[in-house]
Amino acid sequence: MRELALGQFGCLEFHSITEGDQEISLSYWPDEASIRAWREHPEHRLAQRLAGERWYKGYSVQIAEIAHAYQSLP
Repeated sequence: MRELALGQFGCLEFHSITEGDQEISLSYWPDEASIRAWREHPEHRLAQRLAGERWYKGYSVQIAEIAHAYQSLP
């Protein structure tokens, strides 16, 4: 799914971290229209359903806008 989101739906970055039975995933998108298109894609909808049935007890989704970002490079 990650490759599909990055290659065909405009996802700019995708990161996922797992610790124990907890997982946090962050994805960055150019706009809300891209997020909506991804959310409604049939393969993604199927993956969400299967994840809920097989791998996860539950999940939450938060959509946020980054107002400011910076980084320090070596």
